[in-house]
Amino acid sequence: MVNTYTQIHIQSIFAVKKRSSLIQTEWKDELYKYITGIIQKHEHKLLAINGMPDHLHVFFGMRPAQSLSDLMQDIKGSSSKWINERGFVRGRFEWQAGYGAFSYSKSQVPNVISYIENQEIHHQKKTFLKEYVEFLKKFEVDYDERYLFQKLD
Repeated sequence: MVNTYTQIHIQSIFAVKKRSSLIQTEWKDELYKYITGIIQKHEHKLLAINGMPDHLHVFFGMRPAQSLSDLMQDIKGSSSKWINERGFVRGRFEWQAGYGAFSYSKSQVPNVISYIENQEIHHQKKTFLKEYVEFLKKFEVDYDERYLFQKLD
């Protein structure tokens, strides 16, 4: 888009279905590269990606030529298919429905990148669900606890 100038930084957080710990160390870097490729294909700029076995954080500079919901649908749908085609998990891999998305100013970018890069340290002290609820509260997002990410049965 000619003469369109933006600075939009989004952190998206999404979980494996029922928050199962399925993302394994042996293939998580390949997954991150695959998701990076999806983001770049749509001309967005990846700033950081990391997570835990049950969820991911993806931080990117977003171009306004695509909706966030369309990008997230592509990331989650394509990466699920990619994981399943490679047989990385027993049974069928799925992401949970929904995601969290939070916007940041340019001055916050270094702190968000550091936070995402240090997920393993954060989750020694805090569960994913507690972290996610803190994000919702910090960003003053109304939510219904009945519709937060499902727990493992």
